Amino acid sequence: MFDAFKAGLNRGEIRAAEPDPSSPTGWRVNPWVKKGILLGFRMGAIVDMSIDARRQPFFDKSTYPVRAISAADGVRIVPGGSSIRDGAHIARGVICMPPMFVNVGAYVGENTLIDSHALVGSCAQIGRNCHISAAAQIGGVLEPIGALPVIIEDDVLLGEFRRLRRHHREAPRRARHRHDAQPLDSRVRSGARCRLFRQGRSAAHHSRRRRRRSRLPRRLPSRRHQVGPLLQAAVIVKYRDAKTGSRIQLEDLLR
Repeated sequence: MFDAFKAGLNRGEIRAAEPDPSSPTGWRVNPWVKKGILLGFRMGAIVDMSIDARRQPFFDKSTYPVRAISAADGVRIVPGGSSIRDGAHIARGVICMPPMFVNVGAYVGENTLIDSHALVGSCAQIGRNCHISAAAQIGGVLEPIGALPVIIEDDVLLGEFRRLRRHHREAPRRARHRHDAQPLDSRVRSGARCRLFRQGRSAAHHSRRRRRRSRLPRRLPSRRHQVGPLLQAAVIVKYRDAKTGSRIQLEDLLR
């Protein structure tokens, strides 16, 4: 039964979270999937998974070996130390640049590029045509069971070293083409409570991140205290134009 559960995760038929128009967030969490993943860790015994035990020993839970992927799957895994755990969905056209890691329960949509040293955490949901730049960290959310995992919807470009923590959602919902993707500066560190401002305005925007905005990190006073520690925020400095779009056309060549 557990093998059938993992097979469903691999095919993308079973997901820790899935789109739900009736939900206020647009997504629905499936707590039973997270419970099944956690049960797998408890069921498994630590076994030797080394290819060469003398030079590079590896030991992990027997229930979560490295996922088997063939050329027929249409996934590019460039040689150099990448690892995808069994129980993660990697759609056709995905490109994995070494070294990168995708954890169990993650869902990666078609034609997404995961760059070098990037981490896709457990149960993270990534859409189609995304670019997860080098050293980006997408946090895993297995617990609390009912918590929304990190969600990146279609056509998002994450800057290098970008960190997305739990309950975060990137959603350029009306983007139709890869070049409509929103560029996020590498220094932006955002989570569910990160405020978004437009340059020259004092009021914070709604937490939904829309397409075609270029954002830079800033530190601003809290709502209650104008004197004291500064809090992390993201500031919209400009909207995408033809000049900005021309700088990311390298995407088509890479694919």
